[in-house]
Amino acid sequence: MAKRATIRDIQAKAGDGQKLSMVTAYDAFSARLVEQAGIDIALVGDSVGTTLQGRPDTLGVNMQHMLYHTEIVARTTERVLVIGDMPFGSYQVNEDEAVHNAVEFLKAGAQAVKLEGGASVLPLIERMSDAGIPVMGHLGYTPQSTNITSGPRVNKSRDELMEDAESLADAGVFAIVLEMVPSKIAQEITKSISVPTIGIGAGPHTNGQVLVFHDMLGFSPDFNPKFLKRYFDFHEQALAALKKYKEEVEGGGYPGEEHSY
Repeated sequence: MAKRATIRDIQAKAGDGQKLSMVTAYDAFSARLVEQAGIDIALVGDSVGTTLQGRPDTLGVNMQHMLYHTEIVARTTERVLVIGDMPFGSYQVNEDEAVHNAVEFLKAGAQAVKLEGGASVLPLIERMSDAGIPVMGHLGYTPQSTNITSGPRVNKSRDELMEDAESLADAGVFAIVLEMVPSKIAQEITKSISVPTIGIGAGPHTNGQVLVFHDMLGFSPDFNPKFLKRYFDFHEQALAALKKYKEEVEGGGYPGEEHSY
C-alpha cells in the first residue's frame, strides 16, 4: 500500500523549494484522477456546491454534504493528502461545535481541515492545533463571506493581509491559501511566514497552486476568472459525444452486432 502524504511531507517539499500542487476532488472519479496524476493535495472543497450541486455559491453546503464527499475521497485514495473544507456555519457558531465538526472530518478520513478568516479565527485555530487537528488557513477573497464582500474581491489592505498571515502562522496553521491576493503582496507574505502558501489568483511566487477540478478541465465553460487556465475542454468533447450517441440511436447505428448478446 502506498504511503499517505503527511503535513510534514508537504512542508518539507515547500521548504526544499519545490512547488506544491493542490486540486479539488469530490468523488471517486476526481479523487482517483488527482491521485494518479501525482497531485500533492486533494481538497474536498465546499466548491462542491457550485460544481456538483448546482448552487450559485457555497453557502448552502453543510457538514453532511462535506463529510459524505470527504469519506469518498479518502476511501478511494492512498497517497494524496486529503483536506476537508469546513463549510459555512460549521465553525462560526461557537468553538466547541467547530472543534467537534473538525474532528468529524478527521474521522471521515481527512488528514486536515481548511477554514477561512484572519484575526477572528485565531483562538479557534490555536484550540484546534492544541487538540491535534491540522488546520489550513485561507485569506484574501473568502467565498463564505461573499455577502459582505459583495462578490469575488479582497476587502483588506496589504498591512491587514500581512498581519493576518503572520498571526495564522503563529496560531498553528500548517499552510495558507491566498485567493485573489495581488501577486506582490502574496510574494511578501510567502517570504515573511514560516508555513507554505498556496495561491489561486495570487501570482507565481506562492509555494504552490490550487485549482478546482471542474474548472481546470473545462466542465464549466461559463466560468472564466482571470486566474483560471483550462487544461482540457471536457464540456465540448462530452457534448459532441452525447450528440453523436443520440444521432446513432435515432439512426439505428447503435447498438450494432458487436454490442449485442
